[in-house]
Amino acid sequence: MSKIIATDVQLPELLSSIRECRLCEAHLEPRPVLRASATARLLIVGQAPGKKVHLTGIPWNDPSGDRLRLWCNLDKKSFYDECHVAIIPAAFCYPGKGKSGDLPPPPICADTWHGALLAQLPNIELTLLVGQYAQKWYLGARRKATLTDTVRCFDEYISSGFFPLPHPSPRNTLWLKRNPWFEQDVVPALQDNLRRFE
Repeated sequence: MSKIIATDVQLPELLSSIRECRLCEAHLEPRPVLRASATARLLIVGQAPGKKVHLTGIPWNDPSGDRLRLWCNLDKKSFYDECHVAIIPAAFCYPGKGKSGDLPPPPICADTWHGALLAQLPNIELTLLVGQYAQKWYLGARRKATLTDTVRCFDEYISSGFFPLPHPSPRNTLWLKRNPWFEQDVVPALQDNLRRFE
C-alpha cells in the first residue's frame, strides 16, 4: 500500500481530496465515486465505476449492483447507508471502454488513496472483495491461481476480514452457470456473514 497520502488526514478532508482528484485526467474524465464513514463496519471494494455509475455518481447503480445486492440480501436503503457500509472501488473513476468491456482500473488510484482511507475506517469488520482487481490489491500473494479458486476458498479469508466474490456483471452470467457451487454454497455463507450488520 502506498504512503503517498498522509494517513493522519481526517476522513471528511480525505474524501474531499479524493473527489477533487485529477491524477488520471489525461486519460479519462474524472468523476470519483465512493462512499465512506468512520462508523462503517462493512466495506465493499469493487473494480471501477461503469458508465451508468459515472453518469449518476451513485456506486453500484446498475445491473451489477442489483445482482450484488441480491447476493448480499441487502435492500438499497441498507446498501447505501454509508454510516454502516463503505463503498470504495479499486479505482474511483470510469476507466473507459476496452475491446471486451470496461478497461481495468488504473492501479495509481488504489496505490495513492486506499491506505489513507483504510486508516480512517477503524470499525470495518468485513471487506467484500468483488472481482479480481480488488482481490489482487487486498490479498496479494494470498490469492489462489485463479479468481474461481480464490472464491471457492472464501472461508480461508474470513478470519482475516475478507470475503472474495466474482464480479456480479451480467458478463459473468456464463461463469455463474459453469460454477453452480457459488450460488449454492458461497452466497448463503455470504448472507450468513452479513446478518451481523443488520
